[in-house]
Amino acid sequence: MTDLITTGKRALTSIEFQGLADVPPEVEWFANLGNKETRRAYENALKDFMNFTGIQHPEEFRMVTRAHMIAWRDDLVNRSLSGMSVRHRLAALSSLFEYLCEKNTVTHNPVKGVKRPAVESYEGKTPALGDHQARQLLEAPDSTTIKGKRDRAILATLLYHALRRDELCRLKIKDFKQERRGVPHLKVSGKGGKTRYVPLHPAASGLIHEYLDAAEHGLEDTGSLFRSVSNNRIQGSQKAITPDAVYKIVRAYSEKLGFKIGAHSLRATAATNALDHQADIAKVQEWLGHANIATTRIYDHRKTRPEDSPTFKVSY
Repeated sequence: MTDLITTGKRALTSIEFQGLADVPPEVEWFANLGNKETRRAYENALKDFMNFTGIQHPEEFRMVTRAHMIAWRDDLVNRSLSGMSVRHRLAALSSLFEYLCEKNTVTHNPVKGVKRPAVESYEGKTPALGDHQARQLLEAPDSTTIKGKRDRAILATLLYHALRRDELCRLKIKDFKQERRGVPHLKVSGKGGKTRYVPLHPAASGLIHEYLDAAEHGLEDTGSLFRSVSNNRIQGSQKAITPDAVYKIVRAYSEKLGFKIGAHSLRATAATNALDHQADIAKVQEWLGHANIATTRIYDHRKTRPEDSPTFKVSY
């Protein structure tokens, strides 16, 4: 150990070392958030709170009281934010203060005890497609072009595997070539850095193969599976399609078919379809990558089907 200290090459200068030692825990907490989407949501919440309270330096968070949190909550409600949006913003601040408590920087979490606004039922918030609509959507892209083949493969991957947009965008060629117990699987990098393996549906597999054959990047194992059409024309370009582009693809095709939806509806559709066909909800939870089964129930749209209403059981 002594030899390492005296002879090892130092990556940090003494000034850089001291600078990192002096980083406030508030900044340290934010830097330690691994998920890009979480960082963005928490950053928005923090900026909003700092604008409301006039906080300009990280250390000022240590003076925040429950009264500040209640006043901010009331301001969010008065701005007509949804109950869930308010809860998410309070959760971001609560995460920060829990970290500060662990570091003994503050004595308690001022968000605790602040009443959260009620949340409406999620039911119907993310519409699920009917089977005939899902089939129409899969057939909508022009299968004679590279873009059309790619779009069909993307829609099939979403509809048959219930992936989130960012999960689809993170897929590499090698993730499409996984095999477990002799069955082809997708390796999915989910929220919080969690990895799950999802059996590859034969219909989606066929469409992905068609796309890769046309795009000619199927041998680039470390490259992105789905790319913009312009990147497919550039040899060796491995830049992935963006979540925003995926949203626009789903939006454009669905709008032409008369039911304007976002990409998340395809996740809801896949989950609902699986549950409709007697899939075990615990298995669907694992399939979707949910930490809590209560979240999975949000995607269970079976109770909203008009044909199952007691109305149609009445007979005179």
